[in-house]
Amino acid sequence: MSTDTQKFNLFSFTGKMKILHLSWMAFFITFLVWFNFAPLLGMVKESLGLTTQEIKTLLLLNVSIAIPARVLIGMLTDKYGPRLIYSSLLIICSIPCFMFAVADNFVQAAIARFALGLIGAGFVIGIRMVSEWFPHNELGTAEGIYGGWGNFGSAAAAFTLPTVAIWFGGEDGWRYAIGLTGVFSLIFGFIYYNSVTDTPKGSTYFKPKTLGAMEVTSKGDFFFLLLMKIPMYAALALLAWKLSPAGVSLLSENSANMIYMGLILLYFYDVSQVWKVNKTVFKEPVPELHRYSFKQVAVLNVLYFATFGSELAVVSMLPLFFSETFELTPVVAGMVASAYAFMNLMSRPGGGWISDKFGRKPTLLILTAGLAMGYYLMAQVDSTWPVWLAVVAAMACSFFVQSGEGAVFAAVPLIKRRMTGQIAGMTGAYGNVGAVVYLTVLSLVDYSTFFMVIAGTAVLGFITLLFYSEPKGQIAEVAEDGSVVMIDVAKA
Repeated sequence: MSTDTQKFNLFSFTGKMKILHLSWMAFFITFLVWFNFAPLLGMVKESLGLTTQEIKTLLLLNVSIAIPARVLIGMLTDKYGPRLIYSSLLIICSIPCFMFAVADNFVQAAIARFALGLIGAGFVIGIRMVSEWFPHNELGTAEGIYGGWGNFGSAAAAFTLPTVAIWFGGEDGWRYAIGLTGVFSLIFGFIYYNSVTDTPKGSTYFKPKTLGAMEVTSKGDFFFLLLMKIPMYAALALLAWKLSPAGVSLLSENSANMIYMGLILLYFYDVSQVWKVNKTVFKEPVPELHRYSFKQVAVLNVLYFATFGSELAVVSMLPLFFSETFELTPVVAGMVASAYAFMNLMSRPGGGWISDKFGRKPTLLILTAGLAMGYYLMAQVDSTWPVWLAVVAAMACSFFVQSGEGAVFAAVPLIKRRMTGQIAGMTGAYGNVGAVVYLTVLSLVDYSTFFMVIAGTAVLGFITLLFYSEPKGQIAEVAEDGSVVMIDVAKA
């Protein structure tokens, strides 16, 4: 619960506003590092003598570990606090960044890119940090700014790193450009640690009772949680399938089968951890005051699957879509497609702000309906359209996508304060699950069908939203001394 009564002033760099600015900068750097590879693909391919399939594999490895990493980092954040975990992540992930910058062959590059996927989990840390500093009536706006401005790190990488590589010059220019992002990450890790605190002075940082798994507060929610974990493992199995002989043949059939078996064993280990943490709900009911509904988490997971999942997938295919549909040069197509990502600067904060003003559920319903219509419109785009109209359609669609992301994370911190990192981790992981599913669909169908599939999942999200209960009044947390603290999550 924030005790900071300072006004919301974006141009201030004190109190809670300082925390917000430093946190979006940390997130910006994680995305700058995570996506430092995409704009330099051609240079890396030529320098290391890689095949197209090897480049595609590096792109897959870059995002694959982010699914389990977001869940794990969310748990660590709740237990040890965002200050320590964000700083550690920035410092530790500079190492694989430097490893990739000096890689001499595909194997070295693959190991470095796989490890660098960990930095993609940084997002969930700041969600908990911001929720500690801002009251419920400003939380959507603050989380939207954090998410939208931080997310822009990927666009900044696309615009600046090729120029930096050319500026350093020579065959190794790309190495210096990527190495420089690692330096930023390393230095900012120390800056963040020395500049922030987990909570405002006098506030309590509530921690989960255990680290092993997410707490639930009813028998039904126990089984619901186990069900909602399955898509995360299924997405990793889907990635393995894409790399197997059935896909791009970069894994042998035996290797793929070993991964499938490993994922099944991991899931059952996960089930045992969930049981260990939650077996008491089968012996005695949790007092009403301390209950929360896991259904709220599940609905937000589905919505983030459709919003952030589609954004990750569409950002990676849109330049090619414009290039092939309108016969544009790759450079022009890239610039035109970047309009979609640019919307992040305003759309995501906008979604959070609307959510603060008009309520979480009405905002999510309107934005999800707009999302479905936006992708239906994109499915109609073909070569008979003027290019400018196709760009307007893409920007309109991205407004609903990114505003929807902002509205989802305006609701996440209001469910259970001590578990905000874990809930954000699971919801964030569902975004990556969505990206894997949509990109797999794209490899099997044409562009129009791809957009229609996303529109269909948005409709499904809209239906699940009808069962969503907006947080009301207050939630209860227990301090270390055993006292109960009530935290406002909505207008009384």
